[in-house]
Amino acid sequence: MKGFILNFTPTGMIPTKEMTQYVPVSPEEIVGQVLEVIPLGINMVHLHARDPQTGKPTYKKEIYSEIIEGIKRKTKDLIIGVSTSGRTYKMFEERSECLDIDGDLRPDFASLTLSSLNFNKVASINEPEMIQKLAKKMLDKNIRPELEAFDLGMINYAKYLISKDLIKPPFYFNLLLGNIACAQADMKHLGLMVSELPENSIWSTAGIGNSQLKMNILSIVSDGGVRVGLEDNIYLTKGQLAPNEDFVVRTRQIAESLGRKVASPDDARVILGL
Repeated sequence: MKGFILNFTPTGMIPTKEMTQYVPVSPEEIVGQVLEVIPLGINMVHLHARDPQTGKPTYKKEIYSEIIEGIKRKTKDLIIGVSTSGRTYKMFEERSECLDIDGDLRPDFASLTLSSLNFNKVASINEPEMIQKLAKKMLDKNIRPELEAFDLGMINYAKYLISKDLIKPPFYFNLLLGNIACAQADMKHLGLMVSELPENSIWSTAGIGNSQLKMNILSIVSDGGVRVGLEDNIYLTKGQLAPNEDFVVRTRQIAESLGRKVASPDDARVILGL
């Protein structure tokens, strides 16, 4: 494998300007921060769109298209993913609207959370029918699923989707550990999840909140990829807010000190079968 996947998550659905001045919210801010960290080594970006007026999450394909166009105006190589999250919007038509982006702006990936789950204060509802409909639309649109697994059962559900021919290899998993109601951020949970991945899987690890750094390091030393950015944690160290750039720089420095390199966007496309 020619390096590892470094998946950049600049915004997410939770951080606001009141929480941290560094989170990008408008399309211009998101595009600007993505372009700033491309030279630092990212090869993939996991986008969440926000309403430019309110700053709240939005599913509108026009806003996703504006962000994607801004990125592609400067680079054609970066792997681009969009979100079909069910945390805020519940209807299939809303969650899947970003999959209707066609032509040169069509995203490479879209998130597919593999079950319902509880966060600290809210639930993300992902009913079996919804997951399968999203997977089928991604398949029809030639958009790859970014398989989000928060626990072992979600990996098992991915295997069910494989048996139904709804997802095709190679499979890209984001393993998200440290959520209060799901797999915890330690070596045992990560090792078990990795051991249960289907054949032809590529995986990255995210740590939620203050577990981000620990899980990023564990993933690097375990030959996995890394998902990093303000979506998962706004603090670089305890109490220290920081811009996205600092998280990416730290991740790359840790990887290089351990003898691992980030894949170029072109190599990442080969690794992921694009």
